[in-house]
Amino acid sequence: MNQKNTLGLNNCFLDLNDPMELFKIWMEEAKKTEPNDPNALALGTSDLNNFPSVRMVLLKDFNKDGFVFYTNLNSQKGGELKNNPKASMCFHWKSLLRQIRINGTVKKVSDQVANKYFNTRSYDSRIGAWASQQSSVLNNRKELLNSLEKFKKKYISTTEVPRPSHWSGWNLSPSSIEFWLDGDNRIHERLKYIKEVSGNWTKSLLSP
Repeated sequence: MNQKNTLGLNNCFLDLNDPMELFKIWMEEAKKTEPNDPNALALGTSDLNNFPSVRMVLLKDFNKDGFVFYTNLNSQKGGELKNNPKASMCFHWKSLLRQIRINGTVKKVSDQVANKYFNTRSYDSRIGAWASQQSSVLNNRKELLNSLEKFKKKYISTTEVPRPSHWSGWNLSPSSIEFWLDGDNRIHERLKYIKEVSGNWTKSLLSP
């Protein structure tokens, strides 16, 4: 029989007051079991008409202040986040039968943080950030390939490709984080943390 925590949940939920600590532990376990991109998440945004949009992005950093991902600021998600900074994230790890849902508000990371991460990307990825007008309509694939070649000629040195001003990161500061574990007969286990104005977290069990 699985061990239980003080709330009667599977012991994988532990007994932590800070959900960021639990997220770190679950993420480390996912890195060991997920065959591809354990840091992949579904990012939900909405436009000015409150029409939602979801796509997969990669988490590149997280700390006590939130969860960071990078993108073209002129993309669909970039435009939506500029107009409506409220967003959601969902991680799903099939290998662990676990899920984490996060709601919060985004803000851009500093230029210093964005530059530091951009310089860790491969040369081709940095060139791609210049060449692709993300989410815009292409007349044909060749148009994109020509743009890639254009910027490769402009930035010949593989170590000296500056970060485009239209490319940066967003930090999602969480207001709630829910941890989910698959249960037999769909009787799942759910634990939700909500951040209070004081900055402290309260947690509660949710019915499946």
